[in-house]
Amino acid sequence: MNTTPTTELRPADERGTSNLGWLDSKHSFSFGGYHDPRRMGYHGLRVLNDDRVAPGMGFDTHPHRDMEILTWVLDGELAHKDSMGHASSLGAGGVQLMSAGTGVTHSEFNGRSDAPVHFLQVWIIPRERGTKPRYQEAIPDAATRDGQFAALATPDGRDGSLVIGAEAEVYVGDFADGQSTTLSIPDGRVEYVHVATGSVTVNGEPAQAGDAITSDGDATIEIAGVNPKSQVLAFVLPA
Repeated sequence: MNTTPTTELRPADERGTSNLGWLDSKHSFSFGGYHDPRRMGYHGLRVLNDDRVAPGMGFDTHPHRDMEILTWVLDGELAHKDSMGHASSLGAGGVQLMSAGTGVTHSEFNGRSDAPVHFLQVWIIPRERGTKPRYQEAIPDAATRDGQFAALATPDGRDGSLVIGAEAEVYVGDFADGQSTTLSIPDGRVEYVHVATGSVTVNGEPAQAGDAITSDGDATIEIAGVNPKSQVLAFVLPA
């Protein structure tokens, strides 16, 4: 039997923060020096960091294991190198997915010397531990998410999405004023919606950049744009 859905708005200004001069980061969940026992993740979603990195700066080589790490570039250019031999640079709209598995090392740097890079980094708990590390990247066609949600990462790679090693689906949508769509949540799943840029309404309630909305239980979420361009991530996760 379905339970009555419950929703919660998590305002952007309640996120944790860290500023190292070259890095300005907002943490939706406990990370690094920010710890909040109420914000240790949301079901399989463990980390959602909103990062801005100064020109020519970045994260030196560091390790990861047993985590699905999704990075979506909002503005600027992000350079990536890893121990699997991948070296690339992604511009705005680019997405990369690193399945850390048994262990990888990588570095991330601002690929430009004249402008900051703005990106979201997401960690999702994998379905299995100890798998072979993998790396994928793509530049999704912007037309597929104009006024609607498009699959960014799914377990089966449907609709050309990246293949994530987790029981999670990640969608992205771009919404201008007057554009709206709905995303149905199957029974037994929950949803986490993060407004990356701009402002929208979620089921009629206003939400600004950095805000998040959670929904538990069988439900339908309606997103509507209220400014020239807003970008939204939606995560559908096991309850």
